[in-house]
Amino acid sequence: METVSKCFSSPRESASIAVVATTVITTLALASLTRYALWPRKPLIIPGALTTSLPRLSKEELAKSSYRTDHFPGARDVVTPYGTIRAYEFGPEDGRKVILVHGISTSCMTLSDIAHGLVDKGCRVMLFDLFGRGFSDAPGDLPYDTRLFVTQILLVLASSPLAWTGTSAFSLIGYSLGGGIAANFAATYPHMIESLVLLSPSGLIRPENIGRVSRLIFTSGLVPERLLAWMTKRRLRMPIDNAVSKRRPTAKPALPIEEKEDLIDIAVKETVDEPAQESPTPFELDVVSFVHWSIDYNEGFVPAMMSTIKDGPLMEQHQYWRQLTQRKPGTTAVLIGKDDNLVQPEDYEEDALPLIGGKDRVFWRLVPGAHNFPFTHPRSALEAIYEFLGME
Repeated sequence: METVSKCFSSPRESASIAVVATTVITTLALASLTRYALWPRKPLIIPGALTTSLPRLSKEELAKSSYRTDHFPGARDVVTPYGTIRAYEFGPEDGRKVILVHGISTSCMTLSDIAHGLVDKGCRVMLFDLFGRGFSDAPGDLPYDTRLFVTQILLVLASSPLAWTGTSAFSLIGYSLGGGIAANFAATYPHMIESLVLLSPSGLIRPENIGRVSRLIFTSGLVPERLLAWMTKRRLRMPIDNAVSKRRPTAKPALPIEEKEDLIDIAVKETVDEPAQESPTPFELDVVSFVHWSIDYNEGFVPAMMSTIKDGPLMEQHQYWRQLTQRKPGTTAVLIGKDDNLVQPEDYEEDALPLIGGKDRVFWRLVPGAHNFPFTHPRSALEAIYEFLGME
């Protein structure tokens, strides 16, 4: 007992223990604060602008948004365990059913002309905002991967008062990221899809065409989320001139370093990706404006973007695309813009076309425009879709 007493009574040793204890506590506290500051805790659901920002905005502020709650007829909000999904369904109830899936950085507004063009041909169409985009909520604790997006389509289908399931129940059209989602959905539920139309689809973008540094930043998990969010916002706010400054190189081999896209370009080129001699159209400017609006008023937009870039079906989806060869000949179409700087026609003809059955089985077309041709050249896109679906 005397020895123990001396240990506790030694001023020097007591001081040493106090210093060590203080150092440990301080280090743990700083580590905890740093992690909270740079890697914040994720909520289950991030409410969308429909229930957070819109009720607080004045009529003048609401008028500044190029995508409004009445953009399409037949609006409904689908309540799910993942958050609320904004969906639209309109056209003749007995018409051919078509569901459309939009891209990574926009809302379903980008498919307005395609949707209305199909309704003019007697179709019943359904559109919805992907999680974190438009007026849909954003799951905060899940990866934005094929599993989440395929589930979202099923949730939207189940919300309709009409029957959208069964054998050859509907046609599926996907644009950009939506094309990658549509391809994976069709591979997972092949019996449900009567016809599949992929518009400049993601899924098989060559990784070597994306800068190595950009891939490391967005996919490694090493960069703190708050810093990555700041970088994403800054990149999406860049002027349109910067968004179209990168051009496809003339040589066929891998892109030189200075010409390679970064991962945010996948989002930027959905808004504006025109040849250098063409100016952005008014609707392109509306789409860009809504992306900026989403940054300011939709808290879930940037987290959804970052997770989709990291986990979404953008590249290396060969296992899904290979399954599309099981579809009946003539039931799959791929449309790509001749000037697409992201989904490059030569790459996809070499990589994707043989994978899904070749030109004997697939309706393959290059159409006027770039990556965003569905809303810059909708007439050409619709003519090809009408031809494929036998609506001429």
